[in-house]
Amino acid sequence: MLIRKPADIKPSEITSKDAYFSRREILRTGVYAGGSLLAGPGLAATLPEARGAKLSGIVPSEFSTDEEPNPYIDITTYNNFWEFGTGKSDPFRNAQDFEPRPWSITVSGEAEVTGTFDLEDFVKPHTLEERIYRLRCVEAWSMVIPWVGIPLASIIKQFKPLSNAKYLRFETLHDPERMPGQRGRSLRWPYVEGLTMAEAMHPLTIFAVGLYGEVLPNQNGAPIRLIVPWKYGFKSIKSIVNIEFTERQPRGSWQRAQPQEYGFYANVNPNVDHPRWSQARERRIGSAGDGLQSIFGAKKQETLMFNGYGEQVAHLYEGLDLRKNY
Repeated sequence: MLIRKPADIKPSEITSKDAYFSRREILRTGVYAGGSLLAGPGLAATLPEARGAKLSGIVPSEFSTDEEPNPYIDITTYNNFWEFGTGKSDPFRNAQDFEPRPWSITVSGEAEVTGTFDLEDFVKPHTLEERIYRLRCVEAWSMVIPWVGIPLASIIKQFKPLSNAKYLRFETLHDPERMPGQRGRSLRWPYVEGLTMAEAMHPLTIFAVGLYGEVLPNQNGAPIRLIVPWKYGFKSIKSIVNIEFTERQPRGSWQRAQPQEYGFYANVNPNVDHPRWSQARERRIGSAGDGLQSIFGAKKQETLMFNGYGEQVAHLYEGLDLRKNY
């Protein structure tokens, strides 16, 4: 299989923002004109298996930022996914042969409904929403990404968690044959992350299954990943195969590997420096206007508390010292 490097991709093959947002405006007009369609069975999520396939029935979300999204090529060729390598371009190069379907997710722990579910059954009862979110990486860079996903709260409710389910624990697929980065010892595999139940139920939290109106690319966490936009990117675990409702706080992979640097909460906080760099400013990828992966030329900007989502989420941490609970 021919794997092209980012430099080999012609501008004409990059998703056009103008074309995408024209489609999005048509979709917005059609959805709101229909009104009652928002809750109709016709909008149940369907996920085509073909790579790059267009997703249908997407509903625009009120939670989207009005900031300009990064180009598709930036989002899909400059990212972290250590299961496919530790370099920013490794996931693009090494995930091309990964086959994310068929896929199943096992749900266990403190819930009335548990078991193993095909991805199609897992997402089918839900509506796909477009969420244009800022995503902040702990290494002081950021992007704006038009995700397509499902509010995690609506998925959680169908499993009827018990009252002692205080946290959710998520786990990535462990398959070194298909994920070459797992053959090394950069982290303890499989990758694990967790949220409090309140964080998981917050309306900003989603399971993403696409971006730019298309099926989620392999290198971005296909076929399903978590997005928690007010936290650092390492909390948004990819290629999820296990979800556990638990009474005990899970220890995430980075928390286990370097607890002095990466805590459970991982809220974007410009007032608390990472031990090896400041969190006060960030570089918006692509803002230099000089093409792909322009991180070193990217303009610096002030980092916002909770990544700019403080008005929506600050109440979740009332009474919590965010310098100690980092």
